[in-house]
Amino acid sequence: MKADATTKTVKEIKIDIEKCTGCRACEMACSAFHAKPRYSSVNPARSRIRVVTDEINDEYVPVRAGNFTRTECDGRHHYQLNGKQYSECSFCRASCPSRDFFIEPDSGLPLKCDMCEDAPPLAEPLCVTVCQPGCLTYEERQLETEADELVERQAMERGLASLVNQHGIDAVIDNLKRLSRG
Repeated sequence: MKADATTKTVKEIKIDIEKCTGCRACEMACSAFHAKPRYSSVNPARSRIRVVTDEINDEYVPVRAGNFTRTECDGRHHYQLNGKQYSECSFCRASCPSRDFFIEPDSGLPLKCDMCEDAPPLAEPLCVTVCQPGCLTYEERQLETEADELVERQAMERGLASLVNQHGIDAVIDNLKRLSRG
């Protein structure tokens, strides 16, 4: 027994680090777009995308701002890329207390990539539009999701069984009657 399929739109900015030249146009465009008033200034510290650079080895990795986290991560892994060691913080999308990446410099509030969704005229995020090397690309995909009624019913039954085990059948029935009366 399957319910009707529904579709969900997933928006993504894909990054091809092999194409990045380190021009940082994405940073400049993003910071100008999010300036108050819009396009009044360019300050890369306000950008929701940063290019991690290793100019000696000519390597550049764009990183978009993700969710805010109140605590630092406890894992400090290191990655070896072309003979150079990087900490995982270099490529982390989160704003956290241990570093100043993706923190608004004046207010101290965390920044998160909004994919320029507050500007309907844009067909794609501005960072993608200005990326001349084609490192950043924008995709919208349709995902089909199906609600499986059997799985949902089994989850509900497990929940009810847990309530009965914890409180007893009479208490559960009394509460259901009370709730159904409104």
